[in-house]
Amino acid sequence: MSTTNSLFPAPYGLAQWARWSTLMLLALGVAGYAFWLVLTSTRPDFAASLFARHPVGALLHMVCSPVALVVGALQVNRAIRTRHLLLHRWLGRLYVLAVVLGGTSGLSMALEAQGGPVSAWGFGLAAMLWLCSTGAGFLAMRRGDRTAHRDWMLRSYALTMAAITLRLYIPASLMAGLPFEDAYRAIAWLSWVPNLLVAEWLIRRLHRIPPA
Repeated sequence: MSTTNSLFPAPYGLAQWARWSTLMLLALGVAGYAFWLVLTSTRPDFAASLFARHPVGALLHMVCSPVALVVGALQVNRAIRTRHLLLHRWLGRLYVLAVVLGGTSGLSMALEAQGGPVSAWGFGLAAMLWLCSTGAGFLAMRRGDRTAHRDWMLRSYALTMAAITLRLYIPASLMAGLPFEDAYRAIAWLSWVPNLLVAEWLIRRLHRIPPA
């Protein structure tokens, strides 16, 4: 066992910083768009309809979910996390609060999602798994199980990233000329299921790495 390596993890390489910077830029872009929808008086039709039907839920979801997206991006950066532990803990608390508010409001709105029951089940299940995985990660940290905490929070952030993949798939489907209703039903699942599968692959890969 190398004590030095456990105390001073290997620094981020250029490729790691590039991947993380791309993630952060996407998170900031999605968050900025959500905040614009909250603050503007000239919302697109879909957003205007959402705020009309769910004024409180839409406000909570479009404020808290972007906070979780950006804060979570900071949390997954090992270089930041290991060097600023106190900041990591406080950002973690903010992340959990943002997910609780964003997830519960999203779950309430999922029941009336555009696209009918298929979309409602897709977004509704995503919201429930988001809340459950975040809660499991929080409880794991409370009992001092850092490995379980890491695993559950990776799953949680994979679900948080549905906000990014959703906004990549929608314009892609429009450019492909797909009927919006049909595409939206598929996106209600595609926006988060592949993310979660990638997270599971990463978790299993991390478990195969021997401790330093």
